Amino acid sequence: MDIIKRDESATSITPPLPEAGGYVVVVVIGLIFASAMVFVTKILKKTTGEDNSKTEMFITANRSVGRGLTASAVISSWLWSTAMLGSSLVGYAYGVSGPFWFAAGCSPMIVFFSLLGISCKLKIPEAHTLLEIVRIRYGTVAHLVFMFLCLVNNLFAVANMLLGASAAITALTGMHVIAATFLLPIGVVVYTFVGGIKATFLTDYIHTFTILIILCFFTAKAFTIPDIGSIGNLYDLVTAASARTPISGNHHGTYMTMTSKSGIFFGIIHVTTNFGLVIMDTGFFVKAFAASPRAVVPGYVIGGIAYFAIPWALGTLMSSVAWGLQDQPIWPTYPRAMSSQEVSSGLVLPYAAIAIAGKGGAIAVLLITFMAVTSTLSAQIIAVSSIISFDIYRCYANKIATDRDVIRWSHYGVIIFAIIAAGFSTMLHYVGVDLSWTLYMLGVVTCPGIFPTVFTILWRQQSKPAAIIAPLLGMATGISVWLGSASALYGNVSIKSTGELLPCMYGCLASTFSPLPYSIIITLFKPQNFDWNDFLTEKLAFGDSSDSPPTSSIVDEIADTEKEPTSRSDPRWLPYMRRWTTIAAIWSAATFLGHFVLWPLPMYAAKYTFSKTFYSAWLVISIIWLWGTLFVAGFYPLIDGRNQILSIIKSLRKGGRAKEGQGGRKSEGEISGTSSIPESVVASVSIPFQEK
Repeated sequence: MDIIKRDESATSITPPLPEAGGYVVVVVIGLIFASAMVFVTKILKKTTGEDNSKTEMFITANRSVGRGLTASAVISSWLWSTAMLGSSLVGYAYGVSGPFWFAAGCSPMIVFFSLLGISCKLKIPEAHTLLEIVRIRYGTVAHLVFMFLCLVNNLFAVANMLLGASAAITALTGMHVIAATFLLPIGVVVYTFVGGIKATFLTDYIHTFTILIILCFFTAKAFTIPDIGSIGNLYDLVTAASARTPISGNHHGTYMTMTSKSGIFFGIIHVTTNFGLVIMDTGFFVKAFAASPRAVVPGYVIGGIAYFAIPWALGTLMSSVAWGLQDQPIWPTYPRAMSSQEVSSGLVLPYAAIAIAGKGGAIAVLLITFMAVTSTLSAQIIAVSSIISFDIYRCYANKIATDRDVIRWSHYGVIIFAIIAAGFSTMLHYVGVDLSWTLYMLGVVTCPGIFPTVFTILWRQQSKPAAIIAPLLGMATGISVWLGSASALYGNVSIKSTGELLPCMYGCLASTFSPLPYSIIITLFKPQNFDWNDFLTEKLAFGDSSDSPPTSSIVDEIADTEKEPTSRSDPRWLPYMRRWTTIAAIWSAATFLGHFVLWPLPMYAAKYTFSKTFYSAWLVISIIWLWGTLFVAGFYPLIDGRNQILSIIKSLRKGGRAKEGQGGRKSEGEISGTSSIPESVVASVSIPFQEK
C-alpha cells in the first residue's frame, strides 16, 4: 500500500477521549443495551407469544420476520466496523476508486444471496443452517468438511471486526487494545444468549439506524467547517494535495480517477472475498430461514442495493477530508503525516472525524464502531451457536435431543465462540496482524467453498466426492498460491509480505475459482442427479407448529398473504416460489453487472480525471443514496411493521397477549412453507420439484 510519508517517528496521537470513556461505552453502554434487549424480548413473549426458550424461535424467529426488518438486518449484517474503517482506508490509499470498489465488492453478493435464500425456502423450508442441507444431501464427511469451512469463515470474519474496532477504540480513548477485544463481546453475549435471532434482528435495527444517523451527520458537518466550506473547495484541496504527493499506480498520480491499478486489484480481492464471506457465513442462511417466504427476496435485494451507499459515500467523503486537511493545523497528526501503522490500522476515519467535529467526532466514531462491531458480532455468534447446537450436538452427541437440550447447547455455543474469537483476535494482534492484513487475505480462507455450496443448493448433478474434495483442494491451491506469490515477489514469507496486495489477490482468485473445475471434473465421473424431494424426508423443525402460540411478527402482511400461497399443500406454492426465484436471479445478475462491470470498468479504461463538476455530482449522488439507505434501514421496518407495533402497544395497555386476528400471526407452518397438518398428509399432497 502506498501512503504519504513525512515523519514516522510518531505512530499515534494523544487520545482525544478519556480512557474511562472507552470502558463506559464498551462495558456500561453494552450492558445497558443488552438489558434493554432482554426487556424487549420479555415484552414480545408476553404480548405476542414469541418464546425464546423454544428452539424454533431462538434460532429462526418462527420463520416470520417481515420485509422491512429483513432489509434492515441484511444491511446490518454487512455493516461491519471494517466497512466504515476500511472504506476510508482504501479511499486514502487508492483515491476515489477505493471506496467505490469497496461498495461494489459488497452489494452484488447480498443480492445474489436472495437467490440462495429463496431456493432454500423452496427446497428445504425446515432447515436451520446451511450445514443441515449439506448433511442431508452428501452425508457425514461432507458435513464435517463444510462445518470446518464455515467455522473458519466465521472465526476470521470476527477477528477482522475485532482487530479494526479495538484499534480504533484504543486510538480514541487510550483503552488497552486487548481489553477492548475481550470486553466488546460481553453485551453481545448477554442479549444473544437471552433473545436469540429475534434479539439479533432488533439489535441490528437499532444499531444500524443509529449508525446511519451519525454517518448522515458527517455528510453535513464536513462542509460546515471553514477549512472545507463546500464540495468545490474540498475538490481543490484534494487535487492540490495529490499533486504534491502522487498516488502510485493511479493515472497521473491523482486521487480523482477510477484508473487505479491498485484500486482495481483491491476490487478483485474484495468481490471474491465477500462472496466467500456471505455464502459461507451461516449467519446469512439463518436470517434467510428466519424471514417469511415473501420477505426473503425483497429484503435481500433492497438491503443489498441500499447498502452500496455506505462504504461509497462515507469512504469517498472521509478519505477526501483526510487528503484535503492533512496539511492543515486542524488535522490530528499535524505537522506529521499519518504513519503507515495508523493507516493500516484503519484510523483514517477517526482522524477525519476528529478534524471536522473535534471531540464530538471522536465520540461519534467510538459509538458507530462499538455499535457496528456488536451488531455484526451478534449475527456471527448466533450463526456459530446454531452450528454447535444443530450440527454438532444434535447430529453427533445426542440424536434424540429435545427442544430444551438444543436450546441449552445454543446458549453454550454463544459463550464458547465469543471466548474463542476474542482469544484468536488477541493472538493475531500479538503476531503483528492488523486490519489491513485481514482485509486483504480473508478471501484465501473464505472462498474455497463458494462454488461447491452454490452447486449444493442449485445444481442437482454435483457428486458427493466433488462436494468433499473440491473445497479442500481449492483451499490448498489458494494458500499455496498466496504464500508462493509472497515468496516470489518479495523474497520471503512474512506477515508483511503475505499482507501485500498482489499475493492476496492471486491467492483469493485461486481459492475462489479453482474449486469450479475441480467440482465439475470430479462430478463428470459420476453425477449424482439428486432428487430435491429427498430434502423433505427428514423432519428438522421442532414440535408441531399447530401448537405454537400466536404471534404478531408479520401482521402487517396478513391481508396480502390471504391472497398468496402460504404452505406446501397449496397447489399455487411451487409456481409462486419459482416466480420469486426468477426475480432473485434477474436482480442478482443486474446488480453484479451494474455495480462491478458496466459502471466502473468503462471509467477505468477511459483514464478519466474527475473535473470539479463531476466530482461534485459523484459525491452528492453518493450522499443522497446514503440518506436513502437511512430511510430503508430506519423507517421502512417501522412502516412495514406498524400493525405489529400497534398490536403490542394495545396488548400492553390491556395487560395481556394480542389475540389472533387482532395482531396475531398465522402459525409457523403457514408462514414457513411447512404445513401445520399431520406429516403423513403433507407427504401425500406435496408437489414434487420438477425442473423445466
